Formats: sequence, structure tokens, C-alpha cells
Amino acid sequence: MADKYTSFAELASSESHGRDYRVQAVERPESPVLIIAPHGGTIEIGTSELAAHIAGTEHGLFTFDGLKPLGRNRDLHITSHCFDHPDGIALVARSLVTVGIHGCRGESQIYVGGLDTELASLLTTALTAAGFPASADGHQYPGRNPLNICNRGARGRGAQLEITNDLRQPPAHTRIAPVVRAAIAEYVATL
Repeated sequence: MADKYTSFAELASSESHGRDYRVQAVERPESPVLIIAPHGGTIEIGTSELAAHIAGTEHGLFTFDGLKPLGRNRDLHITSHCFDHPDGIALVARSLVTVGIHGCRGESQIYVGGLDTELASLLTTALTAAGFPASADGHQYPGRNPLNICNRGARGRGAQLEITNDLRQPPAHTRIAPVVRAAIAEYVATL
């Protein structure tokens, strides 16, 4: 399904901040990591909550949350390589490591992508070892477009997790978050 809007400026000209959508931007300059959920709220349900659990009080967080009634938020979806909210772009640009949290169809699956193949591999290994079905290859969510919001950071690469609805809900997301956090910490230690 094609997006209604191809940029944030286009969306903002027709939708109202505070009524139709909201933005949460938390910068933590002491951390090189930013966790983003560009399709949060009721656009891809559970992604903002999972992103917040992963970010915790340590890492930066950016969410773009749909606030319309359930079923009417598809209009607020801006494809990741077109997602250009100025606050999101600014936070990502200042981050060494960006991990995007997305929702996808299916059941009990995590698709790992992004141009940071080292981080993607580490995330895949950690999630699989923790008992979550994760795959970094051979899926339809590679996240390799250089303009994808996760790849627009200070190093020109990031990672994304496309997660099915069942794994974005409690209690699964509270089990996924520490696994992702630990993989990120292991990766950051190598930078």
C-alpha cells in the first residue's frame, strides 16, 4: 500500500500535532545510541513502547506516534527512506549507533536489517540465542537504503528490527528489550 505522504512537511500540512500525532525526542548526549520508532503509537502498535524499553534511561529515544483512532493511522506512515522529521533527522545525525523499531505482518518473527551489518549480525545472534526467531537474510525488510532513517547517523549505517505484532506486546517486548540492550552494549564497546 502506498503512503499518503512522502515527507514530514507534507504530513504536517494536513495533520495536527497533538491531535493526530505526537513526537517524543529524548537526547542523551552521554550515549552514542539512539533508538527510534518512526511508526509508533497506533501506526505500528507496540513499537514506541518497545523502543522506550530498549532506550531505558541510558540511550536517546525518538518516536513518531499516531494518535488517530485504531485503523485510521495508516495515513501517518511515512516509509523509512522518506521519513524526515527534522527532530528525528537531527538526533540520528548526532548518533553513532541507531536502531529502528518497526512492526510487520506475520507471527513470531524478527527480521533484522540495516546497513550496519555487524550490529545486525550481533542482534540476530543474541535474539536467536534468547529463543526469538530472528533472521538477517532472505527477507523483505533489508533496510539497506542509505536514506532509511536508521542509516542516516554519524557513521552512515544503522540497524532495524521488523517485529511481528505478537512480539511487540507484553510480555514478549519486555523480554526482547534486555536482549537488544545487551547486544547494543557489546557492539558499542567495540567502537
